[in-house]
Amino acid sequence: MNRAGTTTSVTISELREFAGFTPCEQRYIKRSLDIGLGRQDAFKLWARSDAEVDAIRRQYVAYQDLKPMRAMLREDQGYDIPGEFFARLLRMTALDLGHGRLGGFSAYRFLYERLLGAWSRPWLPGAFCGAAALPQIAPERRKLLLHSISEAAATAPGWSDREPSFYPEWIAKEAA
Repeated sequence: MNRAGTTTSVTISELREFAGFTPCEQRYIKRSLDIGLGRQDAFKLWARSDAEVDAIRRQYVAYQDLKPMRAMLREDQGYDIPGEFFARLLRMTALDLGHGRLGGFSAYRFLYERLLGAWSRPWLPGAFCGAAALPQIAPERRKLLLHSISEAAATAPGWSDREPSFYPEWIAKEAA
């Protein structure tokens, strides 16, 4: 199969994966990508209530770390960089899991691969498990989140360096 065929196949696989998420997860992923990638004004597009305005505001603040995080591990800046990167990733992950919109590791991984890039994959299982185990996550939800990560994902000996190709976006409904 040629490169174009492989890319098309990967994109279709990513589309299928996204389609398998709940509508709530899909909405949260699209909103988070708008915030994290600076694609849209999330307040205008996604806020339906005062609670959502507050949640979006907290995401904008937390996601300010994305730009320096994207640069951190691509540059060899010394021993402390991985710790600083992981602390920021854990803080953002805790915020996202605390919103209660991501039901498991698959949706989380899908979002963060797009926010940070393929190189972040080795860090995602640890950040997810660490954030899911924090006391601000209700015990029942904590159990569901921690059970959502497979042993294979948690103990992978290696990760793909292929960048995601599908970035879901808001689609406005046409007036009839």
